[in-house]
Amino acid sequence: MTPATMTPALALDDISCTFISKDDRSQRYTAVADTSLHIAPGEFVSVVGPTGCGKSTLLNVGAGLLAPSTGSVKVFGEALNGINRRAGYMFQTDALMPWRSAMQNVVAGLQFRGVSDAEANRLGEEWLARVGLQGFGDRYPHQLSGGMRKRVALAQTLILDPDIILMDEPFSALDIQTRQLMENEVLDLWNAKKKAVLFITHDLDEAIAMSDRVVVLSAGPQTHPIGEFHIDLPRPRDVAEIRMHPRFVELHAQIWNVLREEVLKGYQQQKIKA
Repeated sequence: MTPATMTPALALDDISCTFISKDDRSQRYTAVADTSLHIAPGEFVSVVGPTGCGKSTLLNVGAGLLAPSTGSVKVFGEALNGINRRAGYMFQTDALMPWRSAMQNVVAGLQFRGVSDAEANRLGEEWLARVGLQGFGDRYPHQLSGGMRKRVALAQTLILDPDIILMDEPFSALDIQTRQLMENEVLDLWNAKKKAVLFITHDLDEAIAMSDRVVVLSAGPQTHPIGEFHIDLPRPRDVAEIRMHPRFVELHAQIWNVLREEVLKGYQQQKIKA
């Protein structure tokens, strides 16, 4: 069965999101308009677009944190009502609790689910080791580097074994070397279990290096998909090495040709707002 014939892990159909101004209720802003996006089980899909175009809005709709104004959301064929319990969400800024150690942060979700402390700690040790933090479980967030905090956040998300992983520019604040290490870490962990991933990024190189498919959004308002590209690069991938592959260069040129004008539009919009 191919991804095209599978029941999607996550299906956003004809989604629109309109917001009403708090200051003037007659003023409305449509961030996303008539957007459809399907992610198959085991598929890694990245969404790219200009800053402020509504990428995170779509992710929040998929997470059940935001109800669309129109359209439907289905998770493995079932209508989504409320929070998407089959999804794990990794935010742009880490959501670690500063009063909890790395281990306590990693196992928090399991504890909230009623898993015994012994089992939670066993899995916590396992996941800290998987993300390269064995022996750091007693450290607090302020004692960890930015990259280490991201590893804790990754373990915190994946320990719950979600069927869908939602990631909102999770590595944008990291230096380039740490970022590439984390990107490879995510690919290794994804390759082991092949969960559905919806990955939001403004970095086209990152999107191509990691994904099976890249979706390009228009500049807002009323953002919508304007291009979709299947990434036929060999796996497994090293995100630094794959950038030198001739096909990577071809794909980058093709996608940037679609994205360039939208980025310029978004840049002008940001200047006007400023």
